[in-house]
Amino acid sequence: MKKNIQYTSIIFSLLFFLLLGQNPLILLYSQEKVNNSGLKGEKFLELSLQDCILKAVKNNLTLKAELLTPEISDWNVRIASEKFFPSLSVNYNEQNTRTASYSFLEASDVVVTKQNDYTLQLTQNIPTGGSFSVSLYNYVNDSNRSFQTINPRFGSTLRMSFNQPLLKDFGFGLKFGRREIIIASYNREITEENFQKTLEDIIFNVEVAYWNLVYSRENLKVRQQSLKLARELLEKNRAEIEAGTLPPIELLAAESEVSTREADIIEAEALVKSYEDQLKTVINLLAEIGNAKNIQIIPIDSPSLEKREISYEEALNIALQKRPDLQALRVDIKNKEFNLSYSRNQLLPDLRFQFSYWSPGISGDQLIYLNNNPLTGTIIGKIPGKKSDALKDALNSRFKNWAMGLTLTLPISNVITRANYAQAWLSLEQARLRMKAQEQQIDLEISNAVRAVETNYQRAMAYRAARELAEKKLEAELEKFKVGMSTNYLVLQYQRDLANAQTMELKALIDYNISLANLDRVMGVGRERRGVSVLSND
Repeated sequence: MKKNIQYTSIIFSLLFFLLLGQNPLILLYSQEKVNNSGLKGEKFLELSLQDCILKAVKNNLTLKAELLTPEISDWNVRIASEKFFPSLSVNYNEQNTRTASYSFLEASDVVVTKQNDYTLQLTQNIPTGGSFSVSLYNYVNDSNRSFQTINPRFGSTLRMSFNQPLLKDFGFGLKFGRREIIIASYNREITEENFQKTLEDIIFNVEVAYWNLVYSRENLKVRQQSLKLARELLEKNRAEIEAGTLPPIELLAAESEVSTREADIIEAEALVKSYEDQLKTVINLLAEIGNAKNIQIIPIDSPSLEKREISYEEALNIALQKRPDLQALRVDIKNKEFNLSYSRNQLLPDLRFQFSYWSPGISGDQLIYLNNNPLTGTIIGKIPGKKSDALKDALNSRFKNWAMGLTLTLPISNVITRANYAQAWLSLEQARLRMKAQEQQIDLEISNAVRAVETNYQRAMAYRAARELAEKKLEAELEKFKVGMSTNYLVLQYQRDLANAQTMELKALIDYNISLANLDRVMGVGRERRGVSVLSND
């Protein structure tokens, strides 16, 4: 009846969570249970290995911090791309000058000139390393100087300019002009691979913590069963001593063994708490549950003894293709090769081609002098002009002008440029050596990981056989003890041998599963095997 009430309560809890739109598969519930410390009302959280991995991906602070690095690199790429965004500049000037007249032909002792002008210019960098610009210049000039035929004067000039390096800073395939973008893109790839490496390590750490917790809990059960057997033997000895069929001295051995096994349980309980805390930290359970310290995690997955057949050559080939750290080093070598190519280009002379095209336009108020002679200084009329006339002449290219040329610049000394080239070459050699060193390290890691999988599988099978033999030996010794052909000492010794055999089998089984996880990590396929991927926000 009590169990039925508990099951009914759980069903109602499931319905309640469904109505709230929450996931009932990860249901935190409280149940009345007496643990080894005699405490009631402890909260339990049942989790599979996949649940823990997903929680770690979602909550782990180290992973969250690393997730920001590729995003920062994305912004660096955008910043570098801004170089090729067109820029618009507007310039406006107004000036009023008053200067003394040093010529008897001036109209007065003071020459006054008023001018205001403005320029609109659109500039665009192009991937070949050059630049292109279009500008429109307009001005108004008004002066009291004598003998002018147009005053005030309106002017407009449309100008197009093109500048292109032909040796230094010129790159085939448009690469040097896009240098900042290319470097930022390489750095973005490196940060992405580093993030994937961190993700691989987090998955492995979760698996290690999870299987260690499974081991500690199962080890506690073995110790509890061993204590139960010792207590049963102690009670049997007491009954036989009271019946006079067993000497009192036999009671001491049984009592001593019970105390020893109680101490083993205390140690096993501490191990459970330690591994439980490790798993909580890795998955950052505190981010979901405020009182995570009071939560007991119940792992629901069991370790597997399924043999995985993989050769050293196959594992090494997979690692060389999929290890994120190796991919990051390959991208770094590409980056260093590009830097070397750029540094070599900087050793060339600076030869630049310039081309300009401009079209001016002029308009204004035309002054009419007496007898059409400006030297008379007598203005008898004025034909008004329009600012738009000058602008139309400029835009319609009424007066076509162009200029082109080459500029060669040879440095007197290029010590710094050659030093940059030498530094780039050494950096590339350093990156290649690091790549070879990492490949050697991966070779060693793969060799150890494959050997560990094979060794731990054989250990698990051998300890399973040893545990089965220990069970049979204990059964046989108990039968002999029943008929008085054995002693307490031998029975207790065989009980301890069985507990140790069970522990060793369990440890070998856990080691085998951890070695499988480590093999996935060193091959770089832990994410793929566990179906874990982190999508960017883009």
